[in-house]
Amino acid sequence: MTTPTANASSPVPGVAQRAVPYLPLGLIAGLGAVLAFLWKSPCRFGGAWNTGVGQYTNFCYTDIYPLWWAEHLNEGKIPYVDYPVEYPVGIGGIMELARRLAHGDGLAFYDITVVLMGISLVVGVLIMAALAGPARRWDALWYAIGPAVILCAYINWDLAAGALALGGLLAWARERQYLAGVLLALAVATKFYPLMFFGALFLLTVRTAKWIPFLKTAGAAAGTWLLVNVPIMLISFDGWKRFYSFSSERGADWGGLWFFFQHKDWGVLADPDLLNRMAVGALALLLLGVAALALFAPRRPRLMQLCFLALAAFMITNKVWSPQYVLWLVPFAVLARPKWGALAAWQIAECWYFFSIWLYLVSQDPEHANLGIGDTPYFLSMWARALTIAVLMALVVRDVLRPESDVVRRDGADDPSGGVYDGTPDRFVLPARLVTSSVRPAASAWAPRVDRSAAPGESGAAHPL
Repeated sequence: MTTPTANASSPVPGVAQRAVPYLPLGLIAGLGAVLAFLWKSPCRFGGAWNTGVGQYTNFCYTDIYPLWWAEHLNEGKIPYVDYPVEYPVGIGGIMELARRLAHGDGLAFYDITVVLMGISLVVGVLIMAALAGPARRWDALWYAIGPAVILCAYINWDLAAGALALGGLLAWARERQYLAGVLLALAVATKFYPLMFFGALFLLTVRTAKWIPFLKTAGAAAGTWLLVNVPIMLISFDGWKRFYSFSSERGADWGGLWFFFQHKDWGVLADPDLLNRMAVGALALLLLGVAALALFAPRRPRLMQLCFLALAAFMITNKVWSPQYVLWLVPFAVLARPKWGALAAWQIAECWYFFSIWLYLVSQDPEHANLGIGDTPYFLSMWARALTIAVLMALVVRDVLRPESDVVRRDGADDPSGGVYDGTPDRFVLPARLVTSSVRPAASAWAPRVDRSAAPGESGAAHPL
């Protein structure tokens, strides 16, 4: 009697075999998600959300629970349609899903949101591990169970945008350009920051002349963004535009360097009438620097290096810098420069800021000022965070200019998560005289793999944060 066996052509065994190495990371990420939930225990189970400063002294604040009432979800109102929401439509959609499942219970709304964000964390960790590649898969532990990630995981809905953005970049790395565009567009429709990654793709496209893949991704992204936004715009334009008007009207707020400048009355930097122009101008200046680095570097930067630099520039120049923004940057900081020293210093600074901001908010209540901290320790923590990120940026820039110091490229790799860029020689090369002579190109130690670019047609409010 013949024993039935699995069809040799079935893809399932191969998929399962490839998935096995990721299982421990998924389990650890699940543990991180649970620990993040337990960190909120004094609020979720002890009632500190309803005791004023208790949510700050117990370090368990979240935007999610108070927004149940602030966005009138407790009244059954639909985001944008019945009430304007200060978030992009992706978050509005998650709110509406959780509202329907919560059946009028604010704690259930929080719990359901936590489940969705916990799943997003696990998915994001697995995708990050895939982007890092087999040799550096365990670098994803920084995202799975990093202390700053556990502290900030459930303050807001940022983990959903992170999973979508990482998914889009993995699709790009696997040369699935249309899927990359769809996922990146959904990420932008959830949180605005993934828009920075299109700039990184564009710059590398200029250097490699990989225009058709880029245009596929950009086209799919534009179509997807319109598909999810236009229906809401047609139903309730005022509700939809609230996020954009709020972002424009918002003043300097907690965590942002502009908040420090205004608090200390630093001349023109403290002028609220110039804030938007100064913030946009500072971001433009830093992004021009990133563009110059991408185009002048003797060897093409890796995609993750440019994504990190662009995103860090966006965060440093933003009008507000909430503690949960660390979730944006962790995967890209690690993928850009997986060396533990500077990363650990930055994570310590992020944790320092996390505790400082809540104690600083306590001090703003005259009845409990003795429980909090004053300006000096708060602003020290704020600057420590900014400076450690600036140091990380400087180290990544050095790795770009001196590729032999880039640990990802030491084994002869080019751009493991670069997709069509990986192994592709530059087609836009600046004259050698424009490159500083003190920078060694290190090109002789690297031979590009076979150019895979030969596609026909390609040219050479209720919450404080």
